[in-house]
Amino acid sequence: MADRFRELERPQSGRPKDIVLMATVSSFESLRFPSRADLGQFAELFEPLYAASTEDARRQAVAALSRCPQVPERTALFIGTQPVGIAAIFLTVSRAVSDRTLLAVLDATGPEHARAIAGREALSPAVVEALVGRHQDHASRQTGAEREDVRQDAERTAREEAVRDELRALVRAMGPVRDAAPAPLAPASELHRALLVRFARAGETGMLAVALADALGASQWLSERILLDLSGQQLAETLLALGLDRADSRFVLSKVYPHMTAGAAGALVAALDPESAVERVRSWQRADRYTNGGDLPEAANGDGAPATDARRGRAAG
Repeated sequence: MADRFRELERPQSGRPKDIVLMATVSSFESLRFPSRADLGQFAELFEPLYAASTEDARRQAVAALSRCPQVPERTALFIGTQPVGIAAIFLTVSRAVSDRTLLAVLDATGPEHARAIAGREALSPAVVEALVGRHQDHASRQTGAEREDVRQDAERTAREEAVRDELRALVRAMGPVRDAAPAPLAPASELHRALLVRFARAGETGMLAVALADALGASQWLSERILLDLSGQQLAETLLALGLDRADSRFVLSKVYPHMTAGAAGALVAALDPESAVERVRSWQRADRYTNGGDLPEAANGDGAPATDARRGRAAG
């Protein structure tokens, strides 16, 4: 894995820094039990790649790392002190952040980062005490006008919540509440399977990402991240979870990743467990809905065709 990270670090023509950043994160994410050397080398690579990448790529990389069970402490502190628009999801969701790192972030940042940390599912007494102290310190510095603004905001929030409660009660009275839970992962339709094979054969990775997003019922951000895993592991798991037969999966892998021979692709597919693949892809779907809930693909057309038209321009770009 050390050699793999070093290979990603070398400059290559036609590979923008955004792609190198996401490929590095995907490679790290695929490690089930990263060694101390893996953690150290990832921490060394991440910061300069992050600095050279676009803001959108930074957001995607941080969102991906927020789901990793292990993240180097140096990297966690670096991410936690970034602007809150990028750091918030990591500070709220990541289970890899230690109390020491959370306390260091609280010391180095402001109220918005503190609110993100306060949104975590579980907090230690030390972190809770630090959050309370920060809140009291901030309150003690408020002027009379600021306190009045806070009071008015609280009253407005209470009124808005009362209106929401009335609307919820009205909806319940009108009929049963529809289940908003995402649909379970279903096998890809025959059309989706044909499109995946066709776009792979033609080398149209942009359209392949669109078709894959439609088949998953997920955002194109997720499908592009899957394709950026240069090992092919994530795409192989996704194809298997979607019900593609092993021959088609082997073909798609060998076309998407030119460095992978048909034999290597076949060995990768043969080594996968279908049930484990389905469970992993489901977890990616859940995380994608949490991270990109407002950017889900459109519903399929009435004839079962994937709704790709609205995204065709973005994929081509």
